[in-house]
Amino acid sequence: MELNREHFRAIIYYNFQRQLSQQECLAELLCVFGNEAPHQSIISRWYGEFKRGRVSLSDDPRVGAPKTAVTQENVDGVRKLIIEDRHVAYSEIEASLKISKTPIQKILHEELGVRKLVSLWIPHLLTEEQKAARVNWCQKTLDRFNSGNSKNVYSIVSGDESWIYCYEPEDKRQSAVWVFQGEEKPTKVIRSRSVSKKMVATFVTVTADWYTTICLPKVITELRKFNPEIRIILHQDNASSHTAQKTRQYSTEENVELLDHPPYSHDLSPNDFFAFPKIKNRLRGQRFQSPEEAWNKCFENWFECMQMCVNLRGEYFEKQ
Repeated sequence: MELNREHFRAIIYYNFQRQLSQQECLAELLCVFGNEAPHQSIISRWYGEFKRGRVSLSDDPRVGAPKTAVTQENVDGVRKLIIEDRHVAYSEIEASLKISKTPIQKILHEELGVRKLVSLWIPHLLTEEQKAARVNWCQKTLDRFNSGNSKNVYSIVSGDESWIYCYEPEDKRQSAVWVFQGEEKPTKVIRSRSVSKKMVATFVTVTADWYTTICLPKVITELRKFNPEIRIILHQDNASSHTAQKTRQYSTEENVELLDHPPYSHDLSPNDFFAFPKIKNRLRGQRFQSPEEAWNKCFENWFECMQMCVNLRGEYFEKQ
């Protein structure tokens, strides 16, 4: 049986009554329904409606364009536009067919049954052992730092690297495509290595020699300028220079604790889900708002990612 929107709203309402958070509600829906689950924005909107006392799960009556706009000719026209360009926007359909947004929505979602999905790139095909390792690491870190409420969170320094390409990166909304019922979720093609690019990094990883004689000393010196007594907990991925014996020896000498990281887990790295997207968004002309508050939110999101990984039994997820 295929669930419709009201079915999903009933599940969201049930989870709301159970006093689950929006993230917990999303995690449960993803576990059961996968790509068919409602988007985070839909869950957030209905949580807001239920908080305001709403109990009806039906759509509100809307005054829109006359029903005659939903004709077979227009349905065929919308289908043709989607087949020609899976990225086609509402405004382009409106301009082409001379009909308003309300009948277009009806044609897309009720007549054609299409959804606009963001392409998903999975960095690695996880084994059961790797999923278990991700869950164990998340649970251990959540326990150690009291789900992000421990003051020791402020001792963590997290490092990583990312490529910045020499053309404007495509954001998620731009990469979304229309998908008909029964079609597989689109995948994102990895950019060719031949494309010109530069690396931006909190720590640029080359060799253990360079890492321990040039990179880390600068980072540690800057941190201790502000607080000579600071206890540094260094979080980084499993690159060879990060795990080398020389790096471990240097960390011991400098009284720096190395916080481990599960393999193939970019979605559990603050730099990957927070810092690098911020940098790339800025390249698209966006500016930081309230930097201090944003960085505090980064660590809150990090522990939310850990909890989501535990809820999804180690599967990859997209941060909403």
